[in-house]
Amino acid sequence: VQLQASGGGLVQAGGSLRLSCAASGIIFSVGVMGWYRQAPGKQREMVATITSQGSANYVDSVKGRFTISRDNTKNTVYLQMNSLKPEDTAVYYCKAYILTTAYSNDYWGQGTEVTVSS
Repeated sequence: VQLQASGGGLVQAGGSLRLSCAASGIIFSVGVMGWYRQAPGKQREMVATITSQGSANYVDSVKGRFTISRDNTKNTVYLQMNSLKPEDTAVYYCKAYILTTAYSNDYWGQGTEVTVSS
């Protein structure tokens, strides 16, 4: 099982980016999917999570600006980021709880870098 994240880049403050993360491999089902970020010198933090039924949860600092969504037919999670701020600069990682035919586990993507210039 692999998670492949994409969509990061350099954007000016106030701009938008859309991150995508697709799970591939022998997958029976996918549970909670989410996005996390780690800024330089800081601990990794949860940004947003979404259940398979579409229930979303956000860290307070992104509420009203970021939207998480998923396509269960494609085992893909998205993060639409609007009104970006310099403090959103970080490496963004996706995570998914995946059930294979043998076991279940949390899987992490490789990270995609987001840089917001002021």
